[in-house]
Amino acid sequence: MIRPLIAIPLGDPAGIGPEIVVKALAGKELYGLSRPLVAGDSDVVRQALKLCGLNLAIHCISDPEEGLYRPGTIDLIDLDNVDIGELQLGKVQALGGKASYEFIEKSVQLALDRKVDAIATTPINKESLKAAGIDYIGHTEILEGLTGAHDPLTLFEVRDLRVFFLTRHVSLRKACDMITRERLLDYIKRCTGALRRLGISGGTMAVAGLNPHSGEHGLFGDEEVNHIEPAVTEARRLGYDVAGPIGADSVFHMALTGRFNSVLSLYHDQGHIATKTLDFERTIALTVGLPFLRTSVDHGTAFDIAGTGKASAVSMTEAIRTAAKYAHFYNSNI
Repeated sequence: MIRPLIAIPLGDPAGIGPEIVVKALAGKELYGLSRPLVAGDSDVVRQALKLCGLNLAIHCISDPEEGLYRPGTIDLIDLDNVDIGELQLGKVQALGGKASYEFIEKSVQLALDRKVDAIATTPINKESLKAAGIDYIGHTEILEGLTGAHDPLTLFEVRDLRVFFLTRHVSLRKACDMITRERLLDYIKRCTGALRRLGISGGTMAVAGLNPHSGEHGLFGDEEVNHIEPAVTEARRLGYDVAGPIGADSVFHMALTGRFNSVLSLYHDQGHIATKTLDFERTIALTVGLPFLRTSVDHGTAFDIAGTGKASAVSMTEAIRTAAKYAHFYNSNI
């Protein structure tokens, strides 16, 4: 099988994105699994190589077909959009927000044109995006806007644990209001479809409870009784293999040990805490429901250590590996 071609937008050039990209591509492992292609700025890549003490060649290309995709060489589509003399490492700035958006934009266009098989993204900074006048709060919203996709799903994978999210970047109070029978039923259907698109067809999905002990049949909180249980019952009637609500204090462990193939988490921190406590660096985010597969590190720009060369590339390596793992299944099920 031909190694999948993975586009890697460089992320905010003032953050650790460039450093973790060059570190991840410094070894041979990823080249045995994929053909990594960086969308970025050559001066930023050179700076990152110097900061990390790496001696890799930069091969600038204009089309993915021109890439060498071999260890020791970084294949780069050079957007030449960063004035390295103006760039302040570790700082919020419009330059960083604008460049990071353009790196993503280029990667998305390559994916939409079927010139790459998936995208593995690096950290961007919300404040820098805002400073650049880019009206998106994060990666998922950018990808949604650039592709026209509606409400793509977020899936976290770490070891044998997979976690979907019913709600993402909203307040906890608003998240509770969004837990409705209709939304849950829609997500159960779409999450099941997402798993199948990734080649995962067996097993039961679990829906996490919202309240302690799933509300104890309405003793403290009625969301389970009024919304979650009816949604699960209806989904099962329609033929979906789903269980719940199951108390959030145990459902993630149960999924990790093989009882469930995935968990539908009800709000941002519920699933983030479970996955990141298990293994922070190897928790990878997948965005499913776009015209292409996107994976991502699940950490920020780490401005406090940007420019030191200390940033770990474990998560970046895992994001590229995960993109390579699922790209064929995802693209064959479009």
